[in-house]
Parts: sequence; C-alpha cells; structure tokens
Amino acid sequence: MQQRKLPPALAATALAMNFFTPAPALAEELASALPGVTIVGRGQDLIGVADSATEGKVSAQQLANRPLLRPAEVLETVPGMTVTQHSGDGKANQYFLRGFNLDHGSDFASFVNGMPVNMASHAHGQGYMDLNFLIPELIGAMRYRKGVYAAEDGDFATTGSARIEYQRALPAPMVDLSVGAHDFRRLLAAGSRQWGEDGPTLLAAFEGATHDGPWQQPERLRKVNGVLRLSEGTARDGHALTAMAYRAEWTATEHVPARAISSGEIDRFGELVPGDGGRTHRNSLSADWAGSDGSTRTQASAYVIDYGLNLFSNPSGYLNGPQGDQHEQADERTVWGSQLARHWLIAPAGHETELTLGAQLRHDRIGTLGLYDTVNRARTATVREDRVRETLLGVYTEARTQWQPWLRSDLGLRVDTVRANVMPTGGADNLQNGGSARATQLSPKLGLAFGPFGDGARTELYANWGRGFHSNDVRGVTAAVDPVPALVRATGREIGLRAVPLPGWTTSLSLWQVKLASELVFVGDAGVTEPKGASKRVGVEWSNDWQLNRWLLLDADVAWSRARFEQEEEPGSGTQVPNAIPRSASFALAADDHGAWFGGLRWRYIGSYALEETGTQRSSSLWTANLKAGWRASPSLQFALDVLNLFDREAYDIEYWGAACSKADGPACNGGAGIDGRLVHPMEPRTFRVSMRATF
Repeated sequence: MQQRKLPPALAATALAMNFFTPAPALAEELASALPGVTIVGRGQDLIGVADSATEGKVSAQQLANRPLLRPAEVLETVPGMTVTQHSGDGKANQYFLRGFNLDHGSDFASFVNGMPVNMASHAHGQGYMDLNFLIPELIGAMRYRKGVYAAEDGDFATTGSARIEYQRALPAPMVDLSVGAHDFRRLLAAGSRQWGEDGPTLLAAFEGATHDGPWQQPERLRKVNGVLRLSEGTARDGHALTAMAYRAEWTATEHVPARAISSGEIDRFGELVPGDGGRTHRNSLSADWAGSDGSTRTQASAYVIDYGLNLFSNPSGYLNGPQGDQHEQADERTVWGSQLARHWLIAPAGHETELTLGAQLRHDRIGTLGLYDTVNRARTATVREDRVRETLLGVYTEARTQWQPWLRSDLGLRVDTVRANVMPTGGADNLQNGGSARATQLSPKLGLAFGPFGDGARTELYANWGRGFHSNDVRGVTAAVDPVPALVRATGREIGLRAVPLPGWTTSLSLWQVKLASELVFVGDAGVTEPKGASKRVGVEWSNDWQLNRWLLLDADVAWSRARFEQEEEPGSGTQVPNAIPRSASFALAADDHGAWFGGLRWRYIGSYALEETGTQRSSSLWTANLKAGWRASPSLQFALDVLNLFDREAYDIEYWGAACSKADGPACNGGAGIDGRLVHPMEPRTFRVSMRATF
C-alpha cells in the first residue's frame, strides 16, 4: 500500500507542543477543574432568557462525545436538522430543516467566528454553505435560532441560523490521530498558551486528513486546515484576531440512476462517468472586539475571506451525448464585511429594556463566476462567465422589555438593501445578460414571552411573528429573459412552550408556519437550484434534553411538517414540494463520568418524502445509528472507537427524481430527453474509526 504523508507543518506540530504546555500552576488548575465538567443540554438556563421556544445553545461538552461522519454534522444538534451528502466529501453538505430541502444552505444561515459561511450568487447553488473547514474539537459553543424572528438575522435565515464560536483557550495541548476503513487518516494537533497572568492567549491548530470512501472510484480526499487565534478577555469583554486557512481536493461519485444499480450495470458504490470532484479553498482573517461601560455594551467585528471552488459534476450521465454531461462550476471571490452592535440597558418606570442598534455590511467581489462544459475536467466550451459585485447592507434595531414579572416582549425592525452589478465575460448566449440591480426589504419582528419569571419558574409560553428573506442569484436578477426578484420575502409565525417538568429535563414544543414568496428547488438532472412559485409550510416540533445525572445526557427530538406550493404550475402537475422531509426524529445519549469511560450513541429517522410535485414518486424512509466508545488509559492518553452506520443499513443519503442516461440507456436516450427516474446516492456502509489522543 502506498504511504501518504501529511504536510511537514502538520507532522512537526507535535514537536512544537511544548511551546503550548501551560505553566505548572495553570496546568494544576485545569486538571482540578476537569472532574467537575458537566455535559450541558441545549435547553439549559433559557427559561426567562429565550425569545422563542426554538432557540438554544450547544456546548463543547455536548459535542465531545458525539460520533460524527462529517464536520457539518455538528448542525444536527439543532433539533430537526438533517445533514447528508449526495457527492464527494469536499463539497458542501445537503441540509434539511422544517420541511425545506435547504440544498447546500439556501434557507439557513451559518456563521463561524462572526464570519458568514453562506455564499451569495454562488457558482453551484445560492447560499452555498460549505462547513468542511470546521474543526469540531475547537468549537466552544453554538447558538442556534429557528424562524425569522431575530432582528440580528438577515440573508438566508428563512428557517433559522447557527453561530459557531471557537474556543479562545484549550485545557491542554493535544495531538489526535485517527485511522479507519477506506484509507481514512486524520491528524489534529492543537494547543494554546497564555503570556503572563493577564496577557493574551494564542491558540493554534493544524489538521490534515485523507479519505477514499467505499466508492469504486476512490474519493482521494486530501484536506489541510489551520487556525491561529490571538485573544484576550472573553467574548463579552475582550478581543480576538483569528486567521484560518483551508484547502481540499477530491474525486466524487455523484448520485446515479437507481435503475443502473438494480440492473447490475454499475455497483452500488459505482459511478456513471469518472472524473467528477473538485478543489476548494477558504482563507480568512477576522477581528472582533466587545466591551461594556456601565449600562452600555458594544460589539464590533470585521473580516476578509479569500474563497475559491472548481466543481466538476455530472448529474445526468450521457444525456447530451457519448462525451458525457460533465460540467465545471467555478467561483473565485473575495468577501469582506463588518458588523457593529450597541446595546443600552434602560429602566423607565421600572420596566427594564435592553435596546440594540446594529449594522451589518457585506461585499462579495467575484472575479470569476463560470459554468463550462468539460470532458474529464478539461474545458470544451464556455456556457457562461461573469464578474459580479454584490453588496448587502443591513441595519436593525431591537427592544427587549420586561413589562411584568410574567411578561416580556421583543420588538425588532430590520432593513436590508442589496446592490449588485453583473458583467458578462463569456458565453455566446450570455452576453445579452448582465446589468445592475437594487432591492430593499423591510422586516418587522415581534415576540412575546409569558410565564412566572421569578425563582423556581418551570414553564414559559412564547408567541413569535416576523418577516425575513433569502436573496436570489443576481445573475438571475439581471437576466434578459425571465428575471427573478433580488430578495424573496418569508413570513413566519410560531407559538411554543418551554418547560422543566422534572429536575434536569427541559422540553420545548412549537407549532409554526412559514410562507415563502418564491421557492428554490433542486433540479436533479441539471444539478442546480431554480426558483419556482410561492410555498407554504406548517409544522410541529418537540425537543427534549434530560440531564439524567452529572455524566449522562439524553436528547430526543421529533419534527413533522407539511410543504406545499400555493398553486400548480400547470393543471395536474401537483403542489407538493420535492425533497421536503415531512417527518424526522432523533435520539442521542452522551455519557462521560470523567473517569475511564466515555461515549455517545445517536439514532436518526427520516420519513418518506415526495420526489416530485404530484407525490406519486416517493423516497424510502430510513433510520441509522452511530456509536462512539472511549477509554482513558491515563489522564494524558485516551482511545476512542467510532462505529458509523452501526447496523450497516443499505439506504440512500439522498434520493431525487430527474432525467438521466446511463451507458446501457445509450447516449442521448429517449430522443435526448433522458429517462425519468430515481437518482440516488448510497449511504456509506458500516465504518470503523479508531482514534488516539495524547495531551501534554
């Protein structure tokens, strides 16, 4: 077997760990603090604080014992969120929440260290949210919200948002080495050091990973990741400067026609056409500052991101001829932005109010936004190529008022303006497109919370209403034929309950509705999203966290939703929204007695969903389970075993409905229209991964 070497910088990191070893007094303090750590659930300490029943916080302790196949699966701690993949592991994941097929992030906003992850007017899909650069072990906390009720949330936060923050210091330097089936290799080295008793802290982390996957065409994933963070103080009163660098390349096995597998034309883990995959990078520099002065508090941050993607995909096989249908989507951009928020605490006539005024600015300078026909990754024709400048400015205000011990309100108003300029640079049929666009959205928000907020409060009721939006690809906004609106309005409402029926058990129940002026739908045979008509969704969610004791946490979630277009595109075409998951459930245990043993178990269920508008064609329902079991050989050495797809279920991560041609069907089959059918991407089989972590 050929041995692959990780980059020298990563291999040398372990030798540099002595630099990050804490001073003896600090090491003793950290060691004495560790036995008292408690796994904290998502609903802890939110009664009397939360603005809705469907917001929460996820702690580092809760993530530490969670088995993960991919980094973005940390988002599955958001109740009702499903994270899958229909291509290679270097590509952004597929996300589902509240009856939305979020594709790669079109209606859910995420932020890491204050920087937006979603990419507007992206080459592959609007709101493209690639979280493969995440290092789960560095996450200090994640705060999530659902719905359009928070004034802080702007573009893409139709179903909600998640804000992920890395830690500023680690308990001890560590080196973590993981190996597994299909040439899975991962090395993580991380540590932090503080200069002086009150001096700044430097955190450094380097990650390298390889993976071939179970595919007949090896995935050859190669990933390198690094973080440097210099900080002082805390997130509420301090500052930080963070540099991050990520690069990956891979070969992908795309979704394929199910008939090609069932007929034996290709293996379950085979491909229609070789050579799909891509390469991507994301380099960023961000700074944040927060401080308070009596009754006021200020937060400010700024960032710049260098991002690129070259993605080669063939979702339809040989629909266009014997050369295959592979195309390249290219995106090269610089994103910069800043945000500022000022909070005042005022108390007229005894009614305490926190008043917030904030502004957010983002500018995407896209040098290349291209779509090309390719054969084995070589460009054969330019379909379209553009340069794009897109600026989004959001200003918001919010007032949280405690009117009575049993009543508080949250009133917000947000104004967003987008300006864009599209300059066609290639493509015979593209030169008539382009131009400038501008649009403004006004988004009011209202939330009410009812309950006895005094000592011993155990129940709280919520009512929320608000407007939000997602933006559309500005190339579609400036198109000469059938242009789309720049901003698409979403209107949501929700009633909910949060309670602590027994000590340690936090439960929340919500009934919600959202109306969207224009739906973004994934087209399986083209591999893109396209706008369709207005839609309406209703749903119920039930979320539970039960701290059974200091070392054992149970969380269980159930979600039901109904997604429909408001009218048929044509008579008899149906109104069901494709790939909108109507039922999902999850159950997880996390255990850590801070002695020898720790681990976690997670079970997930996804109900059958419509593959096309009539609902005649439906996916199969599925359930899976993942397991983590760990053993601490000593305070400085631990081992862990992850068993992913514990029961070796033969299911599909994703199913679509679309037209394609396999080799057996023949090039340009069915007169060039292709054969409609299921397009599937199989779930990875049962996989074992073993890791060893040494701390210093």
